[in-house]
Amino acid sequence: MNLLTRLKETAIANADKTAFYYMDKPTSYAELDAAVTKFACGLQKLGLKKGDHIALLLGNSPHFVIGLYGAMRLGATVIPINPQYTPEEIGYILSNGDVKAVIALDALAPHFNKMKALLPGVKHCILCESGIDASEDFLLPGMKTFDEVSALAAYPFDEPELDANDTAVILYTSGTTGKPKGAMLTHGNLYSNARDIAEYLKMDSQDRVITTLPMFHVFSLTVVLNAPLISGATMLIVPRFSPKDIFGLARKYRATVFAGVPTMYNFLYQYLDGKSEDFSTIRLCISGGAPMPVALLKNFEEKFQVTISEGYGLSEASPVTCFNPLDRPRKPGSIGMSIVNVENRVVDELGREVPPGEVGELIVRGPNVMKGYYKLPEDTAAVMRDGWLYTGDLARMDGEGYFYIVDRKKDLVIVGGYNVYPREVEEALYGHPGIVEAAVIGVPDPEHGEAVKAFVVPKEERLKAGELTSYLAEKLAPYKIPSFIEFLDELPKNTTGKILRRALKDQIGQR
Repeated sequence: MNLLTRLKETAIANADKTAFYYMDKPTSYAELDAAVTKFACGLQKLGLKKGDHIALLLGNSPHFVIGLYGAMRLGATVIPINPQYTPEEIGYILSNGDVKAVIALDALAPHFNKMKALLPGVKHCILCESGIDASEDFLLPGMKTFDEVSALAAYPFDEPELDANDTAVILYTSGTTGKPKGAMLTHGNLYSNARDIAEYLKMDSQDRVITTLPMFHVFSLTVVLNAPLISGATMLIVPRFSPKDIFGLARKYRATVFAGVPTMYNFLYQYLDGKSEDFSTIRLCISGGAPMPVALLKNFEEKFQVTISEGYGLSEASPVTCFNPLDRPRKPGSIGMSIVNVENRVVDELGREVPPGEVGELIVRGPNVMKGYYKLPEDTAAVMRDGWLYTGDLARMDGEGYFYIVDRKKDLVIVGGYNVYPREVEEALYGHPGIVEAAVIGVPDPEHGEAVKAFVVPKEERLKAGELTSYLAEKLAPYKIPSFIEFLDELPKNTTGKILRRALKDQIGQR
């Protein structure tokens, strides 16, 4: 079984059931399945085939759902990319990921036109309407619209056979070297995690799931896209997060499930017009992507009379490994217990399991764990040992089997649910001719959980923070740009000359 077969089964058994609403327009399971096959057939007519890599640079929309499932039905490997990335960031992933076709917002067409000479491997650029007027000049040779590709379909579709170990998706996640690494997730990985989390959350065809988390993010991909479709539920697709829109949608469609990162919950809580009646039909609130402050969790639950269940996951595990169970008391601050078919352990430096209460590294195994990093066998071997995925996160387990994250991956900063690796920001800073040294850390932020702070040693005193911010805007996505920049005469180092980020964090804590 895989996601495509399951979609086809649901389309046959419940043809008229609404798969999703978008901008108040319903699309049935039969219509969705037909659109997926039609788009897959159109891709095939373009000369694309099983094993080819196709990138998605789209926001939450029917185009994303149909593009994702259509490419997978063709047997292609999908590479979702944040459309907010800069051309430099996008270009690296397209090149490293050996992408042959791009499905993107029409507003991004100028970027691909400029990158065309630098990315000869990209043969096709398929544009989707973004709501922004796009000049017809953007439709240069090699560019087609999404509808034009679907119109190429010529039946019968020569559908390839999919193996559970075929790579379905490559998710690029930043590495400590500053260069993103592509986690290869198979059809078996994606199906098993969607199936198991749907079972764990008791999701069924009566659920109406608010899908506002960005679909290119693995949390959204599994929990509020694949899991609902596997369950025959209805997605309420939200193009962009807005507390007013979320509450209005929940009331109008009597939503039953909401999933978000802590930042979203904070904005919903702070929204003055938000009332408990707005979420009266919500049976389940899910939080992930970053630790939820216990105070926010309790305040939100008290105001809206709902229960928030936290979980844990990472791209390399498709992503969910732990979740607070729904049939017993939830423990605030805990990421919950191992979900069905997935095993979590806490081990010491030698890989030996530690007793309950002791801190060690969290490791995971199960059918959801990736097959490896794309073209990086050494990096794969470093995190996958004896069938276990070493997460790099420090955790502890209590006597009842509940896990707690003690510290995140070394130096990782999480801004509104998005991972920011300091080394990537530092390398961008080092590219500025006026900088001698730079170090980046995360600092608490009341709205986004954390914010990025940079410590910079300039060559000359006249270097200003605004100049650096403008410089970084050309190289990094907005959420990666430091919110705070502090100039120092020197950075703290150990005896070998290594910059001590911990000393910088301690320095802030003492202020």
